[in-house]
Amino acid sequence: MMKEWPSMTIVVLIGLTVRWAVSLNSYSGAGKPPMFGDYEAQRHWQEITFNLPVKQWYFNSSDNNLQYWGLDYPPLTAYHSLLCAYVAELINPDWIALHTSRGHESDQHKLFMRSTVFIADSMIYIPAVVLYCCYLKETSTKRKIASAFCTLLYPGLLLIDYGHFQYNCVSLGLTLWAVLGLSHDWDILGSLAFCLALNYKQMELYHALPFFCFLLGRCLKKGLKGKGLVLLVRLVATVAAAFALCWLPFLTQVEQTLQVLRRLFPVGRGLFEDKVANFWCSLNVLLKIKEILSPQTQLMFSFALTLLSLLPTCVKLTLQPSLQGFKYALVSCALSFFLFSYHVHEKSILLVSLPVCLILNEVPFMSIWFLLVSTFSMLPLLLKDQLALASVETTMGFSLACAASFSIFENLSEDELQLKPFSTWVKRYIPGFKVPAKMLKAWFLVSMTMMSLLTLMSITLEPPHKLPDLFPVLVCLVSCLHFLLFLIYFNIIILWDHKNGKNQKKIN
Repeated sequence: MMKEWPSMTIVVLIGLTVRWAVSLNSYSGAGKPPMFGDYEAQRHWQEITFNLPVKQWYFNSSDNNLQYWGLDYPPLTAYHSLLCAYVAELINPDWIALHTSRGHESDQHKLFMRSTVFIADSMIYIPAVVLYCCYLKETSTKRKIASAFCTLLYPGLLLIDYGHFQYNCVSLGLTLWAVLGLSHDWDILGSLAFCLALNYKQMELYHALPFFCFLLGRCLKKGLKGKGLVLLVRLVATVAAAFALCWLPFLTQVEQTLQVLRRLFPVGRGLFEDKVANFWCSLNVLLKIKEILSPQTQLMFSFALTLLSLLPTCVKLTLQPSLQGFKYALVSCALSFFLFSYHVHEKSILLVSLPVCLILNEVPFMSIWFLLVSTFSMLPLLLKDQLALASVETTMGFSLACAASFSIFENLSEDELQLKPFSTWVKRYIPGFKVPAKMLKAWFLVSMTMMSLLTLMSITLEPPHKLPDLFPVLVCLVSCLHFLLFLIYFNIIILWDHKNGKNQKKIN
């Protein structure tokens, strides 16, 4: 592995440079009182956690107005905010002064906030990416470096964390550490890392079912009367201890626990909020489901459709646990949650993008296509944050890096797309069937052209007076259609997978 480090060092330095360049741009809610945006939300959480007792963090009070960016992330996020607040207090106490710091904006504070993301990213996410790529099996050194390079340049995460302003690098980084642990049969460490990710951001539930099914499948494979039972007990004990430690201050009273849960899962917000590229928001363009169905019915339909869409994947992974199947299941389940679950945010597509980065080496063409669409799907949000130029530049840079690293149009075949088992199965019933691999090139070019034109129109043109949301709605519809097709594709790979990936050819 030592021969990869010089090149990996250069890759990391380029990734860090691009991140800092993006951070020089605007952020969510800049100069937009009274609520500002996510930047202010993160600053406000530092103010609350530093100035109020732990038991008041999630409760409404005169000092903690939950209508003004009330804390609605799990305890580990709150602890992270508190840690940042201690540093902020040492530099400038005015940044986190109770009440008087509301809406604070300055160049010095922006530098501090950007630095907190940069440091967290450098400590958690980037090392996990590098190690994951270095330990890829049956992969050339060149391909490992290419995977790390493209993953670190993925524009979606850069634009949200360093532009819009969030700390997705922490939860996604912890999830990647969990995948690393399971990849090397370190099930306890993998479970611990994922518990921390789940306690940092509740949306990591998108990945929870694949983790559970994969570990349960491993235990069943070992046998529940011997090593499997021992492993299961250890895993349960690890998960319980991690959750208990994170939630300890909130477990002293039942009302405390319930209040945190109410804040984490606010079902009263409705089926969807902004223009999100998921099934429900897209369907609402044709059928006003929010007006036709009651909130309870919406919740029921959302739960049922989400469960049905991910059930085959989870059953297959439990019965036939394999590392390759686990990575594809992470993609499929996260995409099912994004498309069909309740009250999804546009930024939640990042939870699908991370596992797609994990299979970038295996199916580069489809993975790169998905990552470009996922960034495009957040275009309305990015334009609102005045990140148009940053979006175009990072997307173009990512596209060029991927084209140079993977040569995605070369040797595009059923094998390269991991569709040979599916094609063989279909030929039993439809002789002569062939996956239209060559047509995918044309579809890809049409897709890129469509997204480029919509991006250009969204930036340069004013929508019709009677249709003020025309461009955001078109972005959502186009993205959602892509995501539905990707969901079908990834499920086909999972359900018609080779036996534990034994027949997977070596990728050079």
